[in-house]
Amino acid sequence: MTELRADCSRCAGLCCAVPAFTASSDFAIDKPSHTPCPNLADDFGCSIHADLRGRGFPGCTVYECFGAGQRVVQELYDGRDWLSAPEVRQEMFAAFEVVERLHELLWYLQDALARPAVATLRDELEGLCDGVDAACRAPVPGDVAPFQLRADGLLGDASRLVRAGSDGPDLRGRDLSGQDLRGRELTGASLRGAVLIGADLRDHDLGPADLLGADLRAADVAGADLSDALFLTQFQVNAARGDAATRLPDRLARPPYWRVR
Repeated sequence: MTELRADCSRCAGLCCAVPAFTASSDFAIDKPSHTPCPNLADDFGCSIHADLRGRGFPGCTVYECFGAGQRVVQELYDGRDWLSAPEVRQEMFAAFEVVERLHELLWYLQDALARPAVATLRDELEGLCDGVDAACRAPVPGDVAPFQLRADGLLGDASRLVRAGSDGPDLRGRDLSGQDLRGRELTGASLRGAVLIGADLRDHDLGPADLLGADLRAADVAGADLSDALFLTQFQVNAARGDAATRLPDRLARPPYWRVR
């Protein structure tokens, strides 16, 4: 199975160099794309890693590359890095952008495959997984969209099968920012693409709600059960506000900055 969690020790600071960010509540400075962050050390570690939030970089603590960084460095470039081999810098940066998006697709496909309810879709899901994984071995700009289009319908079918019988509401794409949702029945809901910024989801059972693409920034999930949530990512978990009582799927980690209840 493809490794889909970041291992910074086997990367070369790609997430600190490739993405752009704008001065905001998430980042203390502006940084153009394909430009190393001034906090990136020569060994590709972060010189302010221990105090990213205190120094105005909470966005860095939220970020997750789905394991794309180590795959690009170790598999595609045989352990080389863009500092000692500057001739591969732009090519490596472009590959990272593609592989990151493909690995995110693999995350969703593997989540679907782990659900017994999708047995009728297993061959299609596995075939698409194989195609996406193969594209990661020779990534080229522009080769992500066809896979995304194929995955969109297939993951939608998987979601319906997994949530069948739960009678959860269809809240796809809804703007629920800042709303107190504690009185709403959300078990098995479709929250795909919903905007849940700052929403109150405390003590909710969100399994098997479809959370693909849902914006959980600052959503309060203290005491919530997310252990069976569908298409939940580490990025979303990192962006939310949980506590020691929040239940997560086994393959996701509890952020160290979540509060203790």
